[in-house]
Amino acid sequence: MTDQPDERKRWLSLYVLCTGVLMIVLDATIVNVALPSIREDLHFGKSLVWVVNAYLLTFGGFLLLGGRLGDLFGHRRLFLLGITLFSVASLACGVADSQQVLIAARAVQGIGGAVVSAVALSLIMNLFPQPEERAQAMGVYSFVCAAGGSIGVLAGGLLTTSLNWHWVFLVNLPIGAAVFALCVLLLPPGRGHPGTVRLDIAGAITVTTSLMLAVYAIVNGNDAGWRSTQTVGLLGGAVALLALFIAIEARVRDPLMPLSMFRLRNVATANVIGVFWAAAMFAWFFISALYMQLVLGYSPLQVGLAYLPANLIMAAFSLGLSARIVMRFGLRLPLFAGLALAAAGLALFAQAPVDGSFALDVLPAMILLGLGAGMGFNPVLLAAMSDVAPSESGLASGMVNTSFMMGGALGLAILASLAAARTDALLVSGAASTAALTAGYHLAFGCGAVFAAASSLLGAALLRASQPVAGLGSETAP
Repeated sequence: MTDQPDERKRWLSLYVLCTGVLMIVLDATIVNVALPSIREDLHFGKSLVWVVNAYLLTFGGFLLLGGRLGDLFGHRRLFLLGITLFSVASLACGVADSQQVLIAARAVQGIGGAVVSAVALSLIMNLFPQPEERAQAMGVYSFVCAAGGSIGVLAGGLLTTSLNWHWVFLVNLPIGAAVFALCVLLLPPGRGHPGTVRLDIAGAITVTTSLMLAVYAIVNGNDAGWRSTQTVGLLGGAVALLALFIAIEARVRDPLMPLSMFRLRNVATANVIGVFWAAAMFAWFFISALYMQLVLGYSPLQVGLAYLPANLIMAAFSLGLSARIVMRFGLRLPLFAGLALAAAGLALFAQAPVDGSFALDVLPAMILLGLGAGMGFNPVLLAAMSDVAPSESGLASGMVNTSFMMGGALGLAILASLAAARTDALLVSGAASTAALTAGYHLAFGCGAVFAAASSLLGAALLRASQPVAGLGSETAP
């Protein structure tokens, strides 16, 4: 009986941490629904894209650094700092009365979101050292990550329709304040390793700058041209800085990212899978929303409701089903099956017609994608943390988050470019606008299905299956 309060406290801590992560995940999609209102109110032109891109730029650039800072100075301290930074930036976004203020505040939001995302997974792993409990906790975390994007579409539609676009950002303030206060009460203080390990400043600068240049080039590739001097030059600079970062990491005493991490097969495999899986997920969230709005004529609220079946399925997996599957079959089989189902769902979307109906053309694909994400997301995250020591858990989580972010940004840019090129070619040939749009989306969905299938096959071929619950720590297994 004496252990029961601590048990409740740990699970309550999990829900609070996941609420903070959900706030970050929601922000990636909740803003998209409000973009037309923001454009009209603040008189945006082509620069409207930077309301999204400024967030992606700093989020992707600071993930790896945020994870390492958590390892050095304490995950709890960095989580609280990230929540504070994100909430203050959300306030600035909500009261912004100019384009410049909104874009700058979105960039700061990205930094706070990167820190929260990078250290939250480490806090959860430390709270639940036992294999079965950790699998259950990771199921909840996986649901938040996988379903947060579609929940954001629904929340954005509700807030923008019933109130105005300012509340898309202001809603973060009470949530952030509650998460901060509860984390102070519930989370153990924890200690980093600032006395024995020095921060790799040179590595931090080079890798962060490299990631930011890469994201900048990717998100502007469609406008500037993929073969333009700007895009090629930025990508070349990013590659050069990445090579310099690798050289620094090979020589520095306390590297930001020990190169030995890439010799850990499950960690390396999970990060590669994360790149392809994120590209497929972005195809689902963003391209399917465009198809339903621009081709089928759904309202923002109807688009959000269309994702509800997938959200309910993912919720069922997060409430214990995913953990039981992982405990029974390990990581490899659920990951293979889940990503294969997601590939099938995207393939169905690639066949959806111009005059498609919800019951025949949207719902079946949503069900398959919900099953796939619910089954496959948890094993990817567990595999990414499987072979590392607790002192490097923040780094590992930062790496897999960076892989997801980079894969999502690159995948979305490529898929949007392919869809736009296909649509433009058909419009020039005289096709109707809806038919041209649908054909472009079909191409994007088809490529997304290939990404998901590739990640499924990589997991089946390369993921080590010797541990039923990889990464749950053999030294702590009952």
